[in-house]
Amino acid sequence: MPELPEVETIVRDLAQRLEGRTLKDPKLHKTDVLRRVSKRRLLNSLDGQRVKAVSRRAKHAVVLLQNGLRLVIQPRMTGRLMVYDRPPDEAESRHVVLEARVGRRGRFLYHDVRRLGTIWLLKDREWKAYTARIGPEPLESEFDVDAFTERLRGSRQAIKKVLMDQTRLAGVGNIYANEALFRARVDPSRRTDRLDHDSIARLHRETTAVLTEAIEFEGTTFRDYRTGTGEEGSFQKLLKAYGRGGLPCVNCGTLLTTTHAIDGRATTFCWRCQGSAG
Repeated sequence: MPELPEVETIVRDLAQRLEGRTLKDPKLHKTDVLRRVSKRRLLNSLDGQRVKAVSRRAKHAVVLLQNGLRLVIQPRMTGRLMVYDRPPDEAESRHVVLEARVGRRGRFLYHDVRRLGTIWLLKDREWKAYTARIGPEPLESEFDVDAFTERLRGSRQAIKKVLMDQTRLAGVGNIYANEALFRARVDPSRRTDRLDHDSIARLHRETTAVLTEAIEFEGTTFRDYRTGTGEEGSFQKLLKAYGRGGLPCVNCGTLLTTTHAIDGRATTFCWRCQGSAG
């Protein structure tokens, strides 16, 4: 599933190609991705609208239209958002859910093979209520270690699960939770309320660091994720934990362990480096 670095990469690409331009002749090919908006209202609201801004909130791409509405798309596991400067070919047009013309020949496309993503169209007050339910952005300057500590406060759940709780912290999913915990040498199964200050400080530092680095490398591609221009990310080449179960730890050489016991998702960690931290 695209996480913060992947969606940030996508919206940066889309912003260059969509901001200030007008969406024309929108088409919706599948309706099961819609949330609280009808096909007719969505298409009528998009047609002829100039794009004022493209941004990210957590794992969502947010397109602000001239009419004040926000097109909010969460691509989830198999979704892709792209802008072509020409009509897409047959292969590029497969699994298109939403499309619109941009300029004379350009196309804005939302692909989703399994249609696990969602599309919302929100008025300003609806957007404020929507975004208020999501935690703070971990890369904002004011999100320091004290703010991070406050977001963890009171939880008795495993720290990995808390890191991925979007009501506590925006944008972190399984890949980057694995990586941050490994880098910080924190046991992913450790109860959050039992972490000491030094462990929390390390985890804050490594969470922001790994997200920043992943953005620089345009995200992690294993299968479906592509940038807003159709390219693969390259951060998968730098992963130290996620997907490396059974391989040697880059720090101590111990074989990494993968378990699904914490939250039903693959958690890869080093018994030696992370087992006694925190």
